[in-house]
Amino acid sequence: MSTAETVRDGSVRDGSVREGSVHDGSVREGSVHDVSVHGGAVRERTPARRAAAPWHADPYVRALHAGRGPLFLRRADGWMLPLDVERWCADADAADRTVLRRCQGPILDIGCGPGRLVAALTLHGHPCLGIDVSQAAVARTVRAGGPALCRSVFEPLPGEGRWGTALLIDGNIGIGGDPRALLARVAQLTAPDGLLIAEAAAADVDERVRVRVDDGRGDVGTAFPWARVGVRALLHHAQAVGWSPVEQWTARDRGFVSLRRTPPLPRSGTER
Repeated sequence: MSTAETVRDGSVRDGSVREGSVHDGSVREGSVHDVSVHGGAVRERTPARRAAAPWHADPYVRALHAGRGPLFLRRADGWMLPLDVERWCADADAADRTVLRRCQGPILDIGCGPGRLVAALTLHGHPCLGIDVSQAAVARTVRAGGPALCRSVFEPLPGEGRWGTALLIDGNIGIGGDPRALLARVAQLTAPDGLLIAEAAAADVDERVRVRVDDGRGDVGTAFPWARVGVRALLHHAQAVGWSPVEQWTARDRGFVSLRRTPPLPRSGTER
């Protein structure tokens, strides 16, 4: 298992996100710095904890290195969800571009994987940062030209409370196995008027499961919690933690939802 080292200066200034350095697939000190959001400074408060083991499993790392599957998430009952590694490792496609053109302000791609969205955003001059617990994914993102940090969304991050847009694409609403907790955490990361764009499962599902990364040929990783939610369940969980729906759309058989933080109700004149 690899360790993301402390980022000494996660400062936020001047609207820039600088690309970091990756050596032998490891994120080194200073690999992400001058991470800009709206001005001011954000310093890292604590060293990074060890990244979650499952996405360091050999099947996942080998698939990223090869740029192709087969790769699956396998439930305990044997059901397997195919993972679209080839699409993840390719350039942003037409469906992805429907997401990218809706982004505003500095963008945080949560679970960026091999970095196609971060690379596309960077290419077009948008300040952004990808985060992922897999050092192999972060290394590939940086090689593609995008800034990335090896970090869990539940750990301290640069620019908390200032991100203009947060992305949960490619099933990443399932991170941690508790969509409501994840959505609440994203609300802490975005600005008060921030936007969240999430991709929902095609099926009308709302499930929490334990899964393993599986290459379909007998090589599997360790079990970890995951979730799958369709549009209806995603909206239900989002509204429960203060998000309001803005838009729903489908592109290339993928379903997306955009949401904004629900503003607090105005206080009445009689309240003290």
